[in-house]
Formats: sequence, C-alpha cells, structure tokens
Amino acid sequence: MQVTVNGFSMAYSDAGQGPPLLLVHGFPLNRQLWQPQLDGLSEVARVIAPDLRGHGDSQAIPGPYSMDLFADDLNLFLDALGIHEKIVLCGLSMGGYVVFAFYRKYPHRLRGLILTATRAAADTPEGRLARDQMTALAREKGVPAISESMLPKLLAPQAYPNRPDLVEQVRSITLGVSLEGVLGDLAALKDRPDSTPTLAQIDVPTLLLHGADDQIIPLSEAQAMQAGLRGSKLVVLPEAGHLLGLENANVFNEAVRHYLKAGSST
Repeated sequence: MQVTVNGFSMAYSDAGQGPPLLLVHGFPLNRQLWQPQLDGLSEVARVIAPDLRGHGDSQAIPGPYSMDLFADDLNLFLDALGIHEKIVLCGLSMGGYVVFAFYRKYPHRLRGLILTATRAAADTPEGRLARDQMTALAREKGVPAISESMLPKLLAPQAYPNRPDLVEQVRSITLGVSLEGVLGDLAALKDRPDSTPTLAQIDVPTLLLHGADDQIIPLSEAQAMQAGLRGSKLVVLPEAGHLLGLENANVFNEAVRHYLKAGSST
C-alpha cells in the first residue's frame, strides 16, 4: 500500500484490528524487518509498518534527513491513514531515535513506547567518524558495500553458521534501500541529539527489548535507558542480536503482546 506523505510516496503494510501499533525500522533496513510482527500480533493490534523515505518501496528522496523529519513524516502518515486515537510507537535502532524525536514533538499522539535495540545517547566522536567513513564507502561503492559491511554485525554470532536462510533474508532487506536513503540516514544518525534528557520526561508506559547477543548496541545501553525511564520494563531476548524481532520472533511477540494487554493501558 502507498500513501502520499510530506511530498513523497510512502509504502506501508497494515494488518489486523485493534489499538494501533506503529513499527519503525532502523538502518539500513525496511518494513520487511517487521513481517513476523505483522503476522504474529495482528490478532491483538492494528500493526502498521511503513518504509521510511528512501527505504524499501517508499520513494527515494535526496537528503538531508533528520530524526525530526522522520517524526514529521510519521505524524502526517497517521493523519493520512485517519488514525487519531493514541498509538503505541515501536522503533528499532535508528527507529528508536525516531521514537524519541516523535515523543518530543507529538507526545499527545502516544499511549506507549517500545524501544528496541536502541540507545538514548548521541554518537561519540568515534561514532561520528565511523558515519563519515561509511558515507564515503556508500558514495564510492554503493548500497551493496553498505550491506556487506553491516551484515556480519546485525545478527547474533551464532546465527551465521546455524541460520543461513535468515542471513540471506537480512542481506535482501539491507539491499532494499536507496543510495539516497543510506546517505540521508547516515547524516541523520551522525547529527542526532542526545536523547538522555528525554528519558526523564517520558510519562507513558515503556517497554525495552534488547538482544542478549547484540553486536551493535550493547545491553548496557538498554540498562542505562531503563534506569532513566520511570516504571519501564526491560526484556532481554536470548539467542538474538540486533534484529531480535526476526531472530527470536516468538519471545519478541509474546513480550509485546503482554505489554499491549497490560503495560500500555496503565
């Protein structure tokens, strides 16, 4: 499905009925990441997964991008779908940074948050340098080079020898982003603000999900967020890395199902 939002065509998947659950993918990914949730949670929620600008089947739009811009896109996306009730917003990795931006700009639209494989802190100087290096790689060798550089880190280490089909699925997902999307994301990631001060402001039920074997964002980042988020719950998924909703979908979906039933209605 497609809808025009903020001057571009945004693709999305929409499954089920009930309270809206909006899923925001990370870098360099697209809505295919959320297929296990579209399939597994549609009996308890209206599960909506868009492709951000420049990703998947959404229109390839040149940058600059920012987390605020992504948040604005999602706000207008909800309007375009006629969703005016409060939603639960879930973001993975970069999608989590979008969640923070959305909370700062549109808190009235939220009844709950799910922060997945993400962190509140801004990039370190070393992290910013790595963004610059990846930007240069993307400009020189294109999206396939970004895919190959990211692929060894996106899953738990044990997935690579034991789950070749999953590895190939993730490879396909990482190739489903335009060069404009990659470059826009990297600039947005590098320049995103520190969301640590936002943690103390969040006043909706918040679930933190993190893979025990995440190679990109250590578990300590999720623990630090939990310490700053009043009343939040942290669930650590075994045998899962950065893409935990794909790697351990049953445990991921059960945690979200429980949260939707209890946590986000408190």
